[in-house]
Amino acid sequence: MTTSFDSTAPRPDFVFPVRVYWEDTDGQGVVFYANYIKFFERARTEWLRVLGFGQMQLKRDAGGLFVVGETTARYLRPAKLDDLLSVTVRVLQQGRSSLTFEQQVWRGDTLLTEGEIRIGWVEPDPLTGDFRPRRIPAVVLARLQTAASAAAPDSSSSLMASA
Repeated sequence: MTTSFDSTAPRPDFVFPVRVYWEDTDGQGVVFYANYIKFFERARTEWLRVLGFGQMQLKRDAGGLFVVGETTARYLRPAKLDDLLSVTVRVLQQGRSSLTFEQQVWRGDTLLTEGEIRIGWVEPDPLTGDFRPRRIPAVVLARLQTAASAAAPDSSSSLMASA
């Protein structure tokens, strides 16, 4: 099952369902603004998992991890208790050491929140343990390019059936 999107909105690369629980809201049953960033994170994490890269697997097998370097968010309408939301992930830019995403939160055909998130690849320094920026591993970049080229203009990956 997929969500119906506004025809003027860009098609996402991935859609992740989120149900709003009490823990996500303030005293009025409205989603607390910082929780949209958590929703974005969950969707990106599940997008990576669908591509075959769990976070712990990346750390263990590739020796590094993705970290958020920059986030912007624009809040248009509130989500409320018990809403079923669709959180979208779309790659805007792919570099050698970072990825930039457009992410949106929808309730049906209504856009509630949109943001742009830049993540970068880091690896721990063997002597100090400090994280240092590095190039995204070739196997990850190759999988991203394969996924991008396989996506049809009018289709998207989705986990909506699990909601």
